Amino acid sequence: MAVTLRPQDKLRTPKPTNKPPRVKLPWPLNLYQTAIGKKWVMGLTGLGLIGFVVVHMIGNLHLYEGPVEVHEYAEALRDLGGHIIPRTYVLWLMRLGLVTMFGLHIHSAVTLTRMSGASNTRYESTRDYAAANFASRTMRWTGPIIALFLLYHLADLTWGWFDDDWVRGDPYGNADRSLSRIPVALFYIVANIALAVHLFHGVFSMFTSLGINSPKFNPMRRPIALAIAGLILLGNLSFPIMVQAGVIEEEVPLEQLLEQHDSAEEASP
Repeated sequence: MAVTLRPQDKLRTPKPTNKPPRVKLPWPLNLYQTAIGKKWVMGLTGLGLIGFVVVHMIGNLHLYEGPVEVHEYAEALRDLGGHIIPRTYVLWLMRLGLVTMFGLHIHSAVTLTRMSGASNTRYESTRDYAAANFASRTMRWTGPIIALFLLYHLADLTWGWFDDDWVRGDPYGNADRSLSRIPVALFYIVANIALAVHLFHGVFSMFTSLGINSPKFNPMRRPIALAIAGLILLGNLSFPIMVQAGVIEEEVPLEQLLEQHDSAEEASP
């Protein structure tokens, strides 16, 4: 008796697994051409970027102290290295390192996704299904939102492209004028919500990427990810809200405040 196979019963030709790279890099660079190497790069660069986001948020808290304190903090960053290294050199090295980490993080994430699709498997680990499913739906959106916001943030506050009243060396006043515009404040809020979601799932999966996978430790991953994402979200959202509420507001030009500050220091015994 002949048996007729239905289309879904026919054997499918399996998709090829990861194709060998066209150009094989020398050791140890060739480690990055493997899935494990890319996971490590994504995890380590993610850890570095998380550190930057935390430090950046803490530095921005100087906005609650006043324009002079923010100015002094910005000058301290430019003077990193003291008299041994020329002014702003260390700051620019840090910026280049940040750009490199950001680029590697994006590249490793994209290429890992392609490798996962080519092998017809998902880049997953033994983790909470709901969290993993939500991450797969949001990461593709939160990543581009963060990248666009970063470019706008630099163009707006660092380069002064969108503000005719932008003043070099006055981060407090520039931040006040920028976040006083409601569309900018709303964009800032949306971008930082996207950042918090991205951070939560990034931290949650980073432990597995770095090989930290233990039944004793795994239950702590969610609280740690939630704490880091929540801390960043609360801190960053406070800036546009407080600017809109008038708590952060430049009432006196920075130059005048600096003159008053210098006079007070000279008069003090």
